[in-house]
Amino acid sequence: MNIAVLSCKNIKDETCLGCHRCLMGFDKKEGEFARYQGTDAKMRAFLHCGGCPGTSPVLRLVGLKTWMAPMGETIDAVHIGTCLLDNCPHKDTIIQKVKAKAGVEVIEGSHPYRPVQVFGQ
Repeated sequence: MNIAVLSCKNIKDETCLGCHRCLMGFDKKEGEFARYQGTDAKMRAFLHCGGCPGTSPVLRLVGLKTWMAPMGETIDAVHIGTCLLDNCPHKDTIIQKVKAKAGVEVIEGSHPYRPVQVFGQ
């Protein structure tokens, strides 16, 4: 099973540390990645929405399919990144577009490592 994560472009470009939390969650099979415990699932792609207001998530998925095809690979599930779910004012439209066109399961969420608070214990 091959997995892709769709993230927020603004967060990915400006504040995300190389999608570390998604990778860690996937490796540990935590959060929405817990469903892959005991499977041979592989993280194959990180892509972003294209920027506000979610200009190109479907086109980016088409590009990913084209890029993977020569290797006989495809994506079996798309996760909507925690960054997009928690912060995007356009998330409902983006998710609707992706679910309508992906042709595979679209899972809302990725890692569970949201900060409880910025400062303090």
